Amino acid sequence: MIIVMSPSATPEQIEKVRKTIQELGYTPHEIAGVERKVIGAVGDERGKDRLQALETMAGVESVFPILKPYKLASREVKSVNSIIQADGVSVGGEEIAIIAGPCSVESKDQICTTAKLVKESGANFLRGGAYKPRTSPYSFQGMEEDGLKLLAEAKKVSGLPIVTEIMNPREIELVVKYADILQVGARNMQNFSLLKELGRVNKPILLKRGMMNTIKEFLMSAEYVLSEGNSDVILCERGIRTFETATRNTLDISCIPVLKKETHLPIVIDPSHATGHWDMVESMSRASIAAGADGLIIEVHPDPVKAFSDGPQSLKPSKFARLMKNLRPFAELMGRTLRPTS
Repeated sequence: MIIVMSPSATPEQIEKVRKTIQELGYTPHEIAGVERKVIGAVGDERGKDRLQALETMAGVESVFPILKPYKLASREVKSVNSIIQADGVSVGGEEIAIIAGPCSVESKDQICTTAKLVKESGANFLRGGAYKPRTSPYSFQGMEEDGLKLLAEAKKVSGLPIVTEIMNPREIELVVKYADILQVGARNMQNFSLLKELGRVNKPILLKRGMMNTIKEFLMSAEYVLSEGNSDVILCERGIRTFETATRNTLDISCIPVLKKETHLPIVIDPSHATGHWDMVESMSRASIAAGADGLIIEVHPDPVKAFSDGPQSLKPSKFARLMKNLRPFAELMGRTLRPTS
């Protein structure tokens, strides 16, 4: 249920409503609006009729049900777009967030060189995998904590906040020490134990859509994080599995306007994983911006031929610089901006 407080509601009245929601067995989630405060009451739907009586309390303007199954992610609860802050950098505002870097952290020189170069071209965040989920158990699995330490070194030299993947609830405490945004990969989108634990973390979560999941399932996974108290969730479309073999996956551009209609959460597009080919990344980046994406996550490697993983879809730094140059006037045409070059 959604409890809309009157503009004149006092802090005491708001607190009393919160306590009553808890006494009824529900969890209150406050959302501050421009003119009034909204409180979402989330819990067992079988007893939601009891919440209707809250409209008789002082300071309450109205009470009405949340119709969507994804309660806290829906625009019914929050009509304005959420802007997520990570180490002082925004995702979801007028500026399109660019997350760039290699698929895997391989060495200090590799990650630090890449960090400096992508920042010079206008990237907002550095991505790099310290833990890598791979189809084959014999493939490179990442440098783990050593990789996290190298990401910290790269942040020192570039100033870019870090985005890196978390695969296991046991690793959360460690990864949180280094990462500014914790990424949940496509294979873990429905790892509900992991999502619940991340809901208790005070760091933004970048949630990738599963390769065979619907938009509704995608938003329900986001709901797992939101329902545990972490309101900073960024959605990421990275392509879905279809019968097509010309590309690594099929980028679902249409998900952007659908998500913009359904949720207040920002949406980032990963054209690298979607296509699997570096020469398709720029065209898919333009298409994503045109459709309303709030950010892009792009793989960049100083020497893709020698990359430990995903070399064919990685841009060289020079090609990334050209991509950013070409995207700037296009972003302005769409009423958006990119971070100025260093």
